[in-house]
Parts: sequence; structure tokens; C-alpha cells
Amino acid sequence: MLYLVLLPVLLEAHVHNFDQNLLTTVYKPPDYEGYCEGAPTIYSYHIHVLFWQNNKPRTASALELREQFIKRFELEGKDCEMFPGDPAPGHEMCVFEVDWVAAGPFTTAQYSFYIPPGDLLETSAWMLQHRGVQDVFIHPNTGCETNDHTKWYTFSGNKWPIDASIFSCDRSGCKPKS
Repeated sequence: MLYLVLLPVLLEAHVHNFDQNLLTTVYKPPDYEGYCEGAPTIYSYHIHVLFWQNNKPRTASALELREQFIKRFELEGKDCEMFPGDPAPGHEMCVFEVDWVAAGPFTTAQYSFYIPPGDLLETSAWMLQHRGVQDVFIHPNTGCETNDHTKWYTFSGNKWPIDASIFSCDRSGCKPKS
């Protein structure tokens, strides 16, 4: 009998209110500014395609995939002009140049796209469904470069090694010097 009397009180204690204001295109949890071990603000994403530059069929396939992505998301002429490590909050989607040799943290040829948070679902779903034999690496850009590339990433296809020794920014919102 006492249980039935307390039931409304117990149910009230377990009600969770959902704050619609938390749904933003840039996720910013409270009290983590400048901290890379928590959950820092995600300002943007990169979608990379990694490929063996000396394998002609793979290279041709990778470049065809790049052209299809550019066409699908209307990125013709929208070249990224910011430094690749810049989280660039508020920037529009753009295309980085192809790195034909190992560069940055990547141990092979690769190219990438800058993706605003609001475009991640559509662009990553498209890339994962159309990648064919290509290896795709997706990571957030928080300013915490090491964690962005070694903890908070995903691969589709083969997982390539990442050389994190080149990173200079490891705090939320950090913008590396070019």
C-alpha cells in the first residue's frame, strides 16, 4: 500500500526534461572550454579519402569519387583556403587540394573535404555508400588535433596509420599556425 502512495513521487523523480535548445549545429557542452579530455566544441569535420598514389586503378577510382562528391554537393570552385588544421567555425563546405604524397599526419596520398556540422550526416552517408574500394577517414575539428585524429575518428575500409607527432594544437578551439 505504501508503494502505491509513493509511486507518483518516484515517477516524478525520474522524469527527464528535454531541452530543445541543445539541438544546434555546433555541439558545445557546458564547462569544457579549452579542455581536450572532455567533450570540447565540435566546430567542423573533415572527410578524407586515403589511397595508394602508385596504384593507377585505385588512384583513378579515388579521383572519380572526389569528382562525384564535388558534383553531388555542388562544390565546383569552392576550394578551401584555410589551413587544414583550422576548425574554421561557420565556414561553408569546401574542397582541399589532393596531397599526392604523405603529408601532415597521413602516410599516403589523400584528399579531404571541410564539412560544417549541419552537413555531416548527409555528406558522410553519401561518402560511405559510394566509397567503393576507397578508405575513408572522418574526424571532428575541435582544436584538439591529437584527439580529433586518434580518439574521435572513424574509418570505413582499411584503417591507415596516423602520425600524430605533427600536431601543434591540443586545446579546444585552437587554430594551428600554417
